[in-house]
Amino acid sequence: MRPATKTVLIVEDETPLADVLEEYLRASALEVERIEDGAAVVARVRAAPPDLILLDLMLPGLDGLAICRELRAFSSVPIIMVTARVEEIDRLLGLELGADDYICKPFAPREVVARVKAQLRRVEMLTRPAGEVDTDGGGRLVLDEDRYEARLEGRALRLTVGEFRLLAALHRHPGRIMSRARLLEELYDDHRVVTDRSVDTHVKNLRRKLASEFDGRQFIESVYGVGYRYEPD
Repeated sequence: MRPATKTVLIVEDETPLADVLEEYLRASALEVERIEDGAAVVARVRAAPPDLILLDLMLPGLDGLAICRELRAFSSVPIIMVTARVEEIDRLLGLELGADDYICKPFAPREVVARVKAQLRRVEMLTRPAGEVDTDGGGRLVLDEDRYEARLEGRALRLTVGEFRLLAALHRHPGRIMSRARLLEELYDDHRVVTDRSVDTHVKNLRRKLASEFDGRQFIESVYGVGYRYEPD
């Protein structure tokens, strides 16, 4: 049986940009639906949830951050926020509200398609029966950096791209203290202007997810004034 085609909901009021995104996504065998008015998004997702949402920040009717907040009250659908506003507060707030990834305009459409596919693969991994995934022994952290997939002690982790990159960087050097500056280099490879707060935000979100899955264990230790380290035991 062929797998069902995945549906991406594009929430974007710039018609030329939405046209380009739709063309590239359809060329990658994905179904596409579009909404221009932010006020219509929540009802649409409640009625027929898509497999992923590309969500612009600046929209008529309701902005992307408000939409993300409302969606996270009832849905875990992957959300990739798209915006031309690159201020640090917007990026942090978007991630704290539950966005799975964040991409800034201008961007290459192929990059967006790659991010979409990475999110869809993670969701697929999370929904597979446990026996279908090689846990590599199940007793440690297993990372697939090509697919942005992570399993810890046999359990799949749902992580954003930033959280995955942070965990992967720490995991490559267990027990070693890594400075915020070094972790920033691992998180962002496009030379964007960010601050140490980005690392702290990702660590906070990652710890929360790990603690909820592993009875309060966080695995990432803070070293005051220096940085963070990964302690598997």
